[in-house]
Amino acid sequence: MATVALMVASCGDNKKPEEAGQTTEQPAATEAPAADQAAEAVNVTLEGTDQMTFNIQEIKAKAGQTINVTLKHVGQMPKNQMGHNFVLLKKGTDIPTFGMAAMEAGLEKDYIPNNGADVIAHTKLIGGGETDTISFKAPEPGTYDYICSYPGHFSLMKGKLIVE
Repeated sequence: MATVALMVASCGDNKKPEEAGQTTEQPAATEAPAADQAAEAVNVTLEGTDQMTFNIQEIKAKAGQTINVTLKHVGQMPKNQMGHNFVLLKKGTDIPTFGMAAMEAGLEKDYIPNNGADVIAHTKLIGGGETDTISFKAPEPGTYDYICSYPGHFSLMKGKLIVE
């Protein structure tokens, strides 16, 4: 009986909590700490087209943060005619020189030259309708180039990874 009286007494006034002098703040436990937010992965869906374009030219991340890149070839052409990949290059890599070496590496090596010596991360080479996903840790702070290394594509299919 005492429990019922307590429930009726607490429900009896129809004031909102703020009007009754109570706070409506959520408990701190439901908020993610800032450190956890910084550790969340960066998820990027990068689309390559038959017109040799990427839909994203800039990606931002914090040093050490996990980056998940899903490359989608939204075109129709096969990889031996219009293949695409995502290649994140090390700082200081000369893109035209890398592009020439990629052409020499050939389709069998997904146009990744020198066993990837100048590469931080890359997807496989994909054709129309295909998708590939990779995960890697963001390198030290700085600006890094990413390209498609299929012959002739790097001049149009490029962007920057900015690491803070």
